[in-house]
Amino acid sequence: MDSKNRVTSHLSGLFYRTLNLIENNIQPVYVFDGIPSILKQRTISARIKKREEALEAWNKAKEEGMIDNARAYAVASTRINKEIVESSKELLKYMGIPFIQAPGEGEAQSAVMTKTGVAYASASQDYDSFLFGAVNVIRNLTITGRRKLPRKNVFINVEPELSRTEDLLKKFEINQTQLIMLGALIGTDFNTGIEKVGPKTALKLVKENPTQKEIERVVKEKYKIEFDVPLEDIINVFKEPDVKEITTEDFEELLKKTKPDSERLLRFLSDEHEFSHERISLGIKKLLESRNLGNQKGINNWM
Repeated sequence: MDSKNRVTSHLSGLFYRTLNLIENNIQPVYVFDGIPSILKQRTISARIKKREEALEAWNKAKEEGMIDNARAYAVASTRINKEIVESSKELLKYMGIPFIQAPGEGEAQSAVMTKTGVAYASASQDYDSFLFGAVNVIRNLTITGRRKLPRKNVFINVEPELSRTEDLLKKFEINQTQLIMLGALIGTDFNTGIEKVGPKTALKLVKENPTQKEIERVVKEKYKIEFDVPLEDIINVFKEPDVKEITTEDFEELLKKTKPDSERLLRFLSDEHEFSHERISLGIKKLLESRNLGNQKGINNWM
């Protein structure tokens, strides 16, 4: 936090991670979530409850001096509020990085942008990106390196993972609707899934029962239960999401309008939020130099 008790860790992460992408000739565009679907309200309520429980556990761990546990609970208790979102947008504006406010789910907006060729890939940790039909999905794009597993003295190497939805569909011999139904059987952000049905069982079920009516029938007969949210509604959420139509021309125009403002960027981070003037100045220098490198190499060269 800064001296006014405003959270600033997200600004540091966003600034340096974005700078890393730009230095590697990757043009990022950030997508912010809009209004969540009505179907997602229950999931949001459950997440809020988990964060509240994590906050209690965090305070208890601090009192007991259990530092590693406190760190893990602190991460779990973190929530994104309006101030964090707006300050992130302000930072991106001064950096000259384009961002888009999605009307609904951010993953849905990113996915449709890959379908229309506006973006090469959707960079997200959320597997919903596949259900929304993103052409290419990249996980771990900005969190590469050696990482310690929570509450374990175990370290793993985290590297970027590029997956193509079409390749997954071919590998498992299913179509996009079957992939969505597979997700619904396991559980998505919009439904809780069917108890005792894991990925392997779900794949087997959708291959043997490839239509919506067949899946609904087998779930009712075999598991003596029905989907907590109508399967048709779940399919429609992923197939007909609320997104903003953006053409390549629209995006090119957006890029023209987004130029770095080094003076305002320095004032925003160093003067207003008290980051090191020297370090931010060095970062700005790298940003300006990188933006003048010329044509992008493409993400495959970097990975």
